[in-house]
Amino acid sequence: MYSNLLVPVDGTDISEQAMRKSVALARQLGARITAFVAEPTAPMSGTGQSVSGIAREHEMHLASTERHARELLERFEATARAAGVPFAGHHVWTEHIDDAIVGAAAEYGCDMIVMVTHGRSALARFFLGSHTAGVMARSKLPVLVLH
Repeated sequence: MYSNLLVPVDGTDISEQAMRKSVALARQLGARITAFVAEPTAPMSGTGQSVSGIAREHEMHLASTERHARELLERFEATARAAGVPFAGHHVWTEHIDDAIVGAAAEYGCDMIVMVTHGRSALARFFLGSHTAGVMARSKLPVLVLH
């Protein structure tokens, strides 16, 4: 049925739920987990900064997001391994989170995307956006939305 689940996570409380629930699902299906962290690229620097200041700010952003992604993927891997679920974790920097998630599913041979939603109202989604809605609109794969 489904053998490779892409599970994008970002470290929020709701993403912790995605870890636990997707591991339980993968275990039931006999599937593997492909975890994915898409971090935003470095924000634009303020005006008046020197080139070295901008470079230092960029390096600090990369180091911080790399550390965050590594810690998140290690925690996810420990949960999966404890349940006997095969696991692979990947991380990218991108300005287009939704596209990166859909692209990762194709790149890593996933056959389903498992995501969580905050359950925001339509008005909140309009103002805040929704990566889940964006992925559902772009993906040709089934997207299982957990709430």
